[in-house]
Amino acid sequence: VQLLESGGGAVQAGESLTLSCIASGYPYSTYCMGWFRQAPGKEREGVAVACSDTTTSGADSVKGRFAVSLDSAKNTLDLRMNSLEPEDTAMYYCAVDVWLGVGTMTLTAAGTWGQGTQVTVSS
Repeated sequence: VQLLESGGGAVQAGESLTLSCIASGYPYSTYCMGWFRQAPGKEREGVAVACSDTTTSGADSVKGRFAVSLDSAKNTLDLRMNSLEPEDTAMYYCAVDVWLGVGTMTLTAAGTWGQGTQVTVSS
């Protein structure tokens, strides 16, 4: 299984970015993909998750600003991030597993983490 992440970068506060993650070789037809982030000195936290059954969930800190979407046919997860704040600065990681929630801290044996893509928001 491979996860290819893209879309990170450096922006000003209030601007937007879209992160994309493509999962290749995932053998399960029922799965979830999610975005998680880790800022320096902080624990990794869930941002948003979407599953093949069309359910989605997001962290309270990003509701109303971020939108997640999963194209199951292409195994592609997009995270549209609007109204970015300096507090959103972090390394963003994509994950795939048979189930994920925004509270997920560890993956099952069927899960995989991506390498991460950096998002930096300056004030």
